[in-house]
Order: sequence, then structure tokens, then C-alpha cells
Amino acid sequence: MEGDEIKKLLEVVQQGGCSVDEALAALHTVKQPSDLDCACLDHHRLARTGQPEVVFGENKTASQINAIMAAMLKRPGVVMATRVDKVKAAFIVEALPEVIYHPRARMLVARAPEDDELDGRGVICVVCAGTSDIPVAREAFVTARCLGNQVELIHDVGVAGIHRLYNRLEELQDSSVIIVVAGMEGALPSVVAGLVTPPVVAVPVSVGYGTGYGGIAALLGMLNSCSHGLAVVNIDNGFGAACMAAAINKK
Repeated sequence: MEGDEIKKLLEVVQQGGCSVDEALAALHTVKQPSDLDCACLDHHRLARTGQPEVVFGENKTASQINAIMAAMLKRPGVVMATRVDKVKAAFIVEALPEVIYHPRARMLVARAPEDDELDGRGVICVVCAGTSDIPVAREAFVTARCLGNQVELIHDVGVAGIHRLYNRLEELQDSSVIIVVAGMEGALPSVVAGLVTPPVVAVPVSVGYGTGYGGIAALLGMLNSCSHGLAVVNIDNGFGAACMAAAINKK
């Protein structure tokens, strides 16, 4: 039972259409997850948190992802799986024609909202420092869009050519939340947060040479930023950044 269904049920109780005990019996289904051989699906997560359960596909087999997504598709709402490679995706898309694969984001999506179904307060702007950061930026973009937000992507505006960023400042200032994706030394989020008003969610990326340590240098740089209004998620976690931005952008 989702949030809208719960609201309708409470309205029926208020109007005398059913008893409190009958409503309680109906609400009991909220607590019942779906047990599969490989997973226990939390169908109530959307109603409880405002964001749906999402499949992390990196360490799951194609068969496991397929079984989980098939079960999720039996209920209404968007269905997503992250970190899915092309081989697994081919198997799942063939088995579940409703599912679309986004290769650059490495995501499987079904029932993404249409333009007229987007309900965020404003635009979430995803900014990436360099072309090598695009896969993580695309994960953030697709996730934020699937969570019902209007999203814009700005790419290749890193600090090595900072003048490129200045041409997009008006667009950034007009957004409601900014996700900044950067590898190497991870300086771009600090620069953006120091120039514009909207909150910034920074994503360190595992792009860089030896002393970048797989994104740790960028992570530490972002965590030590002197700019205000900046929060940091884990390395390569475009999905987590999008969830945070979507929560901020809710009406």
C-alpha cells in the first residue's frame, strides 16, 4: 500500500465508510515485505520515506536482478537498478521488455515519470568537472529524474578551465539544488558553492592519477572545503547524491 492509498483509506475512515478496525487490517499489509529467494522487498519504503526501494546490481547476478525487478514491477511506481553492466542488462531487458537500460549511467529503469508528472520545487542541476566524470554524473541525472525532478546536466566545466563555469553561473543560480561531480583534486564543488546560492551536494569520483587514491584525495578535499552550504557523499555515489538532492527539492 502506497502513500496515496493510505491517504484515501484514512479519508474513507474520516467519512465513516469503514471502521477503524477494518482500516487497521488493511494497513497491516503495509508491513508485509515480499520474500524472494535472494531478497526481501520493502514495498512500504516509498510511503515511509518518499523514495522507492532501488536495486543495487553490482554484486548481484542477472537472474537475481531480474527476479527482484519482476517482483517490483507487479506494484505501481518507478523501478530502478543501479550499477548494472551491459551483459547483465541485456539479459534483463530481454526478460522484462518494460525495462530500459541507460548504459552511461549503468542503470535499468522502468516507468520513469513523464514531463507532466515531475513535482520538484525547481531544477536539480548536475555538474561534472570533466568528461571522465560523466558516468557518475549520469547516474545522478537518471536517478534524480526517476525520483520526479526536472534535471539539467552541465559537463566539462572543471577548474583547469574555470572560465567555462562562468558561462553557466546564471543557470546554476536559478537551480534549487546542485550536484557537483569531480575527480582529481575535487576542487570544483568548493568553487561552485562559493559562487552561487543553492545548496551543493558534492560527489568525489575515482578518476585521477596515483595520489588520487581512487577518489580519496577528492573526497578529503571536498570534506575540507571552506565553502558553506556544501555536503559530501561517498566516492562515485551519484545515486546517493541524487536522493539527497531530491529530498531537498521536494515541495
